[in-house]
Amino acid sequence: MVLVAAAVCPHPPLLVPDVATGAAGELDDLRAACARAVAALVTARPDVLVAVGGQRPDEPVGRGFSAYGLELDLAVGTDLPLSLLVGAWLLRETDADVRTQWQPVPAALPAQECAALGARLSSGPQRVALLVMGDSSARLGVQPPRGEHPEAAAFHAGVATALRDADSASLLALTSGRADDLAAAGRAAWQVLAGAAGERRYTGRVLYDGAPYGVGYLVATWSP
Repeated sequence: MVLVAAAVCPHPPLLVPDVATGAAGELDDLRAACARAVAALVTARPDVLVAVGGQRPDEPVGRGFSAYGLELDLAVGTDLPLSLLVGAWLLRETDADVRTQWQPVPAALPAQECAALGARLSSGPQRVALLVMGDSSARLGVQPPRGEHPEAAAFHAGVATALRDADSASLLALTSGRADDLAAAGRAAWQVLAGAAGERRYTGRVLYDGAPYGVGYLVATWSP
């Protein structure tokens, strides 16, 4: 496969308005940015779209958001972790009519193995697009879920810069230990993207950069 486009989106369940209920409007800008990023994948006309997202070993899986109080069958055909369920919802909302594969990634997978997985996904003759689902640090701003960490802002800014610059080397340099300390759920998925890109050059754009609930959310696109 050849990587023809990538989109990076976060995966908070509150991205789904029916889960967010009263707080739904607070993430309208984030939803709009995610929709633009996913639309860019479809515009690239891939033969297959691979959705990549981290999965913790103790994380519940399913085919919808029943764990979050919403009965919604996403028709994904298999049980998925939260990261990929939100990805499936984004694809559903943007009417992405493209063959889709689901690629859960163990949250603790070492960087080299993430990169190797990405390289396998982008090898071969087919045109592939990646939808990369992952949150930045959950220890940002006022009253974040895990308590504020003095290194969280610098970590988040570094990831934002790496996505903007399509800098695979900087993404691969992230360590699982630091990502765990900063509660950054996207580390493994970002490193799969870096491996898929390999030595090829891409143009990156950051469409959203914020932390409305003390969790860093980034939306970005990579294109050749």
